[in-house]
Amino acid sequence: MKYKDYEKTKEPKRPLIKNCSKAFLVGGFICVIGQAISTFYMYFFEFTEQTVGNPTVATLIFITMLLTGFGYYDRIAQFAGAGTAVPVTGFGNAVISAAIEHRTEGFVQGVGGNMFKLAGSVILFGVFSAFIIALIKTIFSYLGGAA
Repeated sequence: MKYKDYEKTKEPKRPLIKNCSKAFLVGGFICVIGQAISTFYMYFFEFTEQTVGNPTVATLIFITMLLTGFGYYDRIAQFAGAGTAVPVTGFGNAVISAAIEHRTEGFVQGVGGNMFKLAGSVILFGVFSAFIIALIKTIFSYLGGAA
């Protein structure tokens, strides 16, 4: 018990407000970029608000993968912390980072085999959550229509 108390006195204080502010600002800036991409697609390619989501997400992931491949996204993430991990860009970074890390093992076993190790759980639980929400919505709409 004494050691834990001693350890707490020597542990450096984390700048919580500063870290949260950086994460908020960078994450918000990523969202502003996403909104700009959505507006661009709606204005120039005649997408609607309902259909613009998929190309916007794909574009954000593509940009993140390029930035990760050139080594810039890791620097941004080092600065912003969770601000880069929470938006969809964190998914793109996770996929391409694993692919880059294992590229020396070959395209099939290295890149292909390891690319979705980290991101696979995100895909799995995202699809499962979407299924559960759709199931609940279907049940409620059926009960609402039957009444």
